[in-house]
Formats: sequence, structure tokens, C-alpha cells
Amino acid sequence: MPSFSWRLAAILALTGVAACRPDFQLKNFTSNESLYTASMAEFRRKHWDNAITGFEKLTTDLPPRDTLLPRSYWYLASSHYRQNEFLLAAQSFGRLLESFPEDSLADDAGLEAARSYKRLWRKPQLDALYGETAVASYNTLIGLYPDSPLIPVAQKEIAELEDWFARKDYDTGLFYFKVRKCYDCGMNYFKDILTKYATTPTAHDAGLRLVEGYKAVRYRDDAAEMCAQLRERYPNDREVADVCRGVAVVATAKTDTTPAAVPPTKPPPP
Repeated sequence: MPSFSWRLAAILALTGVAACRPDFQLKNFTSNESLYTASMAEFRRKHWDNAITGFEKLTTDLPPRDTLLPRSYWYLASSHYRQNEFLLAAQSFGRLLESFPEDSLADDAGLEAARSYKRLWRKPQLDALYGETAVASYNTLIGLYPDSPLIPVAQKEIAELEDWFARKDYDTGLFYFKVRKCYDCGMNYFKDILTKYATTPTAHDAGLRLVEGYKAVRYRDDAAEMCAQLRERYPNDREVADVCRGVAVVATAKTDTTPAAVPPTKPPPP
């Protein structure tokens, strides 16, 4: 038994050494074509580090008109993406789009650049800079390639980001409602959601909170108008029925949800 354990340990040690031995070295490739072929093989094997090394070298060595150059940017970016290096991925996809706008991969690169920035905004509660950059990238794609079959996908993903923006404002509004007990402060955030992100799922919740706020500060007319809008938009919604119970019914809903009393200036997020 001890002899077997010793042999097993020796085999594992030798295996580890072999696994750590570098098998992809740039000096072994004497042409760009051979390096591209080898880098593609590494990409297919999911050896992302080796693929990045190879394609990164190609993006600096290939002449500008070489047809392998946009492909090298694509696979370099894709390798970074699979390594969860989303900023580097976005930058490489962006280089492809900027340098080769007529290439067949250009609109795909625009979509993937936007998605890479989107992945960098991990939660609605965090700073939204990368989310804003993602939206700008999606809109660049839509502006440059309005006939691309990728446009519906881009629009759907913009809508997802818009709901995250709405959720961020919603959470801030709730903070003022529940922690600061400043209803007017919170209502300004909820009104912004209904103005900027009216088609998002979060707009439903923002409308409910607005009614609660109007009731709390006794803006009865505004509560009635908001309930009219909610009843029209969500006719069979139980939450709308609950929050608007006892609120006067008005014939039509006004598009302006500003309360009769002018609220204070919208405070900054906490």
C-alpha cells in the first residue's frame, strides 16, 4: 500500500509538470498565417490565455488590409469575454467596429461590445456608468446598421438596461420613503421613472408608490389622477386595486403627474 501511494504521487507529480509546461510559444511560429491557425486551435480548445496571446500579437503585426486582422480582433475579444475580462473584450470588439465598419463582423462586434459593457454593470444598485456606456454602444449599432438583423436583439437588451435604470431610481425613492420619511423626495424619483422609463416593469411599482406618497401627504387630486392612469394601464391588477381603494375615481387620467404643491428639488442619491 505505501508503495502504491508513492507511485501514484509520482505519477501525479509528473502529470502536473507536463500540464504546466508551456506548449504555445510565439517564437515557434514563423508567419502570421501559422500563428493565426495555431491561435484558432487554442481558441477551439478553450485555452483562452494562449488564444489571447496569439491574437493579440496578430492585431499588432498584421497589415491594415489583411483579411485576418478583423478576425483576429474578433477572436481576441471573444477570448477576453470568455475569461470574464469584459472591459478588454469591449475594447477589442470596439476596435473591430471602428477599424472595419464595412466588415461582415462589424455589426456583430457592435452588439458584443455593448453586451460586454452591460456585463460590467453587475447590479442596479451599483454605479450605472457601464450601463450608460452599454446603452450608448447599442445605440451606435442601431445608428450605423439600421437594417442589421441584430437590431431587435439590441432593442430588447436596451429595454432590460432601462429597467435597471428604473430600478436604481426606484430603490433610491424607497430609501427616502422608508428611511428618511421624505415623501416628496421619494416621489420625485418615482415620477422620473414614469417619465423616462414608462414602458419598464418597474414603472408599475413606481406608480403604486406614487399613490402611497400622494395619500401620505394628502395630495388627493394627484392620487386620484395617478390611480386613473394605473387603472387604465393595469385594469385587472390586484395591487392597483388595493392601493387605490378609497381613492376617488376620475373620468380621465392626465399625463402630467406633478402634484398641486411644488415639491422640493430632487435630492441626490444617498
